[in-house]
Amino acid sequence: DQVDPEPPHTKEEENLEYDEDKAQSSQLHQTQTEENTEEPEDGDDYGESEPDSIQKNDFPISDVACKTTQHQCTKDDKKYKLLSVSETQMTVDTTKKCFCCSVCNRGFVHKSKLKRHMSVHTGEKPFSCSVCKRGFARQFEFKQHMLLHTGEKPFCCSVCKKSFANKSNLKNHMSVHTGEKPFCCSVCKKSFARKRNLKEHMSVHTGEKQRPFSCSVCKKGFARKSLVKEHMSVHTGEKPFSCSICKKCFAHISNLKNHMIVHTVERPFSCSVCKKSFSRKSDVKHHMPVHTKEKPFSCSVCKKCFAHTSNLKNHMLVHTVERPFSCSVCKKGFALKGNLKKHMLVHTGEKPFCCSVCKKCFAHASNLKNHMLVHTVESS
Repeated sequence: DQVDPEPPHTKEEENLEYDEDKAQSSQLHQTQTEENTEEPEDGDDYGESEPDSIQKNDFPISDVACKTTQHQCTKDDKKYKLLSVSETQMTVDTTKKCFCCSVCNRGFVHKSKLKRHMSVHTGEKPFSCSVCKRGFARQFEFKQHMLLHTGEKPFCCSVCKKSFANKSNLKNHMSVHTGEKPFCCSVCKKSFARKRNLKEHMSVHTGEKQRPFSCSVCKKGFARKSLVKEHMSVHTGEKPFSCSICKKCFAHISNLKNHMIVHTVERPFSCSVCKKSFSRKSDVKHHMPVHTKEKPFSCSVCKKCFAHTSNLKNHMLVHTVERPFSCSVCKKGFALKGNLKKHMLVHTGEKPFCCSVCKKCFAHASNLKNHMLVHTVESS
């Protein structure tokens, strides 16, 4: 029996080769491109966006297309066609945001980003620090936080030498010294040091942002549960964060951090009237009404005027909310616990704040501060 000779290879068979490595490389490049098409959701908040991994069910079916591609190369003066066998490539249309938040109606391309976003509304913080027990909504925030305990702070401020764990925090910190507020509202022209603060502010004009969490006292709404907790100090008057140097107390830890700059850095910005120096340019501007006596912020109810908008906000509570804190002597009611504490000095006659120059005493720290200008102007 004759053995049939092996059939010769056809020209098409010789030219058809499948380069698996190159096909995988092409897929990898495509996937990486897709991951980078969407701008990080909260990158400016924390410095670095959390890396996303494309998961099986992250895309709507309509956003996926199967493509068969051809590649050509030249080797030893021969042309080889590299045909990827029904290669499936994920091509995502980033303009389609098919996954919507049920609370604020914000749209997302990826299901995983919607899931991550929901923690803004629910207040969930599944990642907990084993050292200080602080919780975090996102894993990359948790990882950045852990640097606080390890002590690694490679990024140093050139002005006050304060160090930071990441570059973005250093960048945000620099606005403390420069007083720059580059993010400006297109409607009311109010400026902000950070982009996220501008975003939150815009909801005042657009009304798009829902605020499902409300204060039980004044009914003010908030987007996050944590903000309600922070806001409550307005009513309770509690100031649990104390400066270790001058013992001044603050309602929020962020205020204490800003205050600490007073003790730790130079004060390059000075008042042209009393020569008092400040670490920030914005503080000089805030201080000037002491001399000009300007009070541009007026109450729409009683027409009382204030030098600063923060004072007006606190004053408005007098008209808008109940007064749960009452004086045990004269029964006068107060919206804030802190105001009741100040009022009690009227009955006790205490004047715990004394001038170091002339020994004159005052009931309130603000009165002592205003009095000190008498001595600073005299000495200049």
